[in-house]
Amino acid sequence: MTTKASFNAEDWTVITTAPALAGLLVASAEPGGNLRESVALSRGYAEARARQPGELLEDVLTTAPSLDASNRPKTPEDIRAAALEQLRRAVRTLDRVAQDDELVEYKRFVYSLAESVAHAHKEGGFLGIGGTPVSANEQQALDAIAAIFDEPIPVEGESPVEEESPVEEESPVEGESS
Repeated sequence: MTTKASFNAEDWTVITTAPALAGLLVASAEPGGNLRESVALSRGYAEARARQPGELLEDVLTTAPSLDASNRPKTPEDIRAAALEQLRRAVRTLDRVAQDDELVEYKRFVYSLAESVAHAHKEGGFLGIGGTPVSANEQQALDAIAAIFDEPIPVEGESPVEEESPVEEESPVEGESS
């Protein structure tokens, strides 16, 4: 089993902060509902602890997320960039160190946390009547989180696919045969 002791301090901070940032990403996708969304975030952590998680997720849940005040994201765009980057780093680190079932449990926790934040406040409507349970912007945030979980994990020493694509386009086979 993987525990907090399996990681250095920087990696552990990334792993423990990414879930809260994912919730913050969803909360910042639409104005309003911040109190309900904050309560949903706290409740998500409490519910995960009550489900008797594995040792790694238990360690994550008992470690408070931390953000350095000097580089704390302030705008929704900053939050989006920071949250997605931290989540991507956390998944890559866990993929390297943790067992597959621990990584799956972490991903499920993060997504369910973000989803509960999205459902905490209806968007639109009047006095709680009508509206949509999840706004289009919140759904985009959830989709971005899910997309990170579906990304292939790069192998150490290989460059990401995005960096390789322009090289392939520069020397097409068709141009050489003319």
